[in-house]
Parts: sequence; structure tokens; C-alpha cells
Amino acid sequence: MTTSTNLMRQRRFLPLFLTQLLNALNDNLYKNAMVLFVVYQVYNSEEMETLISGLATALFVLPFVLFSATAGQLADMRDKTKIIRWIKFAEIIIMSVGATGLLLAARGISIEGLALPLMFAALFAMGVHSTFFGPIKYAILPQHLHKDEVLAGTGLVEAGTYVAILVGMMLGGAMPIMWSIFAVIGIALVGYATCRFVPPAPAQTEETAVDWNPIRASKDLIKFSMGNLELRYSVLAISYFWAIAAILSVQFIPLAKNVLLADKQVAAVLLVAFSAGIAIGSVSINALLKGDISARYSAPSVLVLGVLLVAFYGLCRIWDLAPANGGLFTVGEFLVQPLALALTANLLLIAIAGGMFVVPLYAFLTTRVDKSEASRSVAANNFISSVFMVVGAGLAGALGFFGIPLQEQLLLSLVLCLFSAQLARKLHALEALRGPEDLR
Repeated sequence: MTTSTNLMRQRRFLPLFLTQLLNALNDNLYKNAMVLFVVYQVYNSEEMETLISGLATALFVLPFVLFSATAGQLADMRDKTKIIRWIKFAEIIIMSVGATGLLLAARGISIEGLALPLMFAALFAMGVHSTFFGPIKYAILPQHLHKDEVLAGTGLVEAGTYVAILVGMMLGGAMPIMWSIFAVIGIALVGYATCRFVPPAPAQTEETAVDWNPIRASKDLIKFSMGNLELRYSVLAISYFWAIAAILSVQFIPLAKNVLLADKQVAAVLLVAFSAGIAIGSVSINALLKGDISARYSAPSVLVLGVLLVAFYGLCRIWDLAPANGGLFTVGEFLVQPLALALTANLLLIAIAGGMFVVPLYAFLTTRVDKSEASRSVAANNFISSVFMVVGAGLAGALGFFGIPLQEQLLLSLVLCLFSAQLARKLHALEALRGPEDLR
């Protein structure tokens, strides 16, 4: 905790931390404002709502599949700080397009005609924006931090990301749509101003030739990540975890409305609990490991996550409550229901277990390869994780469209938990063979 506190006072970390925090805040404010508006004010069909939620997730993730290889090469071969500044400038333009779509929808202009295409175009563009920022936010840490600070820095970035997600979800659910329109542009402007303070991070390699062919570059990226056993197990374990997250994110807002009979403010409260749990888990694991980059708690964490998912499924199955007025529960009405606190606490614990599982694995991505390859290591993870997320989100959306009950869809995640635990166990076994003296 002393290391974490010290890092928050350093220019070599704080501007990057704040830039990433504002990035995640804007992503989630925009996405949640859009999805909640469409689900609660446009459509009145569980199948269509699940499909729209799944489409939104898939559109945001798809650029990671298409452009991660290019993003990783650029981040390794160019000054990372200069790339951050271009990315944050692009965010201002993207959010202006998204805000225009929201404005048209709020004014009642035919949503299928122009508003929805603009909103989805901005969502896809934000996915491109995050694809190019993603490799940098972790790969820059070994350049600016000491070896014993990397885990703390990774945990803070992950915790900050989820605090920002938490706030973005709260604002997306609580603010009137017109306020959201102004907020997403304002946050983009502040984010650009903040990124100007990130210290230079010049390339650590003499390579300069970027392969712009996305198919060939992606193949090379997969070959690179699978050729290093520690990197392979880290990437695959993280990817299964994000497939679980994608399935849950697609299901969550429709589940809140159609199973728990809760309004969008309740959905936002539950999402806040989830994001808070990830942040708690991300910081807690650094305290447990005392700065040591190790996977020893990862397998138990994801197995606990699986058990908690079964409990969440059980709570949803026995939830048989309806508002007295025949509408949807408000936050106050929801919180006084007999199972509400148990369900919220269960969701919080699921997220804590998730944070404890994934943060050490992200640290592996940047410390088990040379610094000149750190961005490609993170990009490889982003690419493969995104494929898993697109498949998970698409599967969840399809199951919802074909009428599979939302509660039953939760059980899809259990098999993925087992895969993640097995990979984390193998990673820890390799770690024991390597020994601390071999760490980069």
C-alpha cells in the first residue's frame, strides 16, 4: 500500500493513471447512457433488448480483433506518449458523433433512421480508440516504474479503470440524457489535457517497419504469444475470464429489467457493486502478494468466482417478487426486498474474486517478455481476449434471441471458470520452475 500511495504522487505514473481513468469513464458513460436509453425507452421486448445489448458489446470489442496487432506494433516501435496524445484527440471527435446520435434520439427523431447508426458508429470508433490505447496503458509501466512497483501500478490502473467504470455506469443511469450528451464531450476534452502531462516513453526497439496487413500481423501476434508458455497461459486464462465478463455484461441489463423487475437506476446500482468489487480485488491482491508478481492466488480466485456464480444463479431463480404498482422496482423499493442485499453482496464478491484473479496475470504480460515486446504482449492478449469476448457476447445475444431464459444463460460461465483455473494452475507451476532470480 505504501508503494501504491507513493506512485500516486509521481508524474511518471499519475498522469497516465488519470488519462486511463477518464478514458474508461467516458467509454462507460457513453455506452451505458446509450444502452439504457435504448433498452428502457425505445424497445419493449426482452429478445430485442438482449440483441441490442449484445450488438453494442460486440461492436465495441470487434476493433480489438481487427486492429490489436497493428496497435501493438505501433506502441513498441513509436513513442507511446505521442500515440496517447493522438488517441485522446480522436476521442473528442468520436464523442461529438456519439453525442449527436444521442441528441437525435432524445429529440424523438426516428432512432433506426439516423440516431442509432450514429450511436453505434461512435461505439465502434471508441472500440478502435481503446484498441490503440490498450497496449500502452500496461506496457508503459515497466518503462516508467521500478520492477517492484509494476504489480502495484498494474493493480492501480485496473482498480482505477473499474472505479471509472463504476462512476460511468452511475452517471449513465442517473443523468438525464441531455446531461450525458454534454458530459461525454467535456470528459474527452479533460482527458486530452491530462494526457499532455504523461512523460515521454520512447521506443525500446530499433524496429520501425509496421506490418499493416491485419491478417498477417494477427497471425504473427498469435504465434508470438503462443511461443512463450508463461505468456500463453496468461493470455488464455485472461481471455476465458473476459469471455465470462462479456456473457455477464450482455445479460445483465436485460436480467435486471426482466427477471429482477428493476428500473434502470437499480441496474446501475448493481453494476456499481460489480465495478466496486473489481477495484477492491485489484488493490487487495497487491497487498496479499506484497509486490510479488505471482499467479498463486489466481486459480483459487476464479474457482471461488464460479461458486459465487452458482449462488447468483440460485438467487435469480428464487426471485419471485413483483412491484405493488405493477411497474418496475425503484432503488428504494428494490433494496427493501428480502433477497436484494444478498444478491448485491453476491455480485460484489464475484467481482472481488475476478479482480484478484486477473491483475497478477496482466503483470505477467509485461514482465515475462523484453520491454521492447511489452506492447505486443498486451496487444496479443487484447486480440485473443477480444475474440473470446465477441464469441461470448454473440452466444449470449443469440441465446437470448432464441428465448433461453436469462438465468440459465448464467451457467455458461461455469465451464469457462474451470478452464481459467486450470490455466492459472499451470502458470503457477511454470512460475515455480522459473524461480525469482529469472524474472525480468
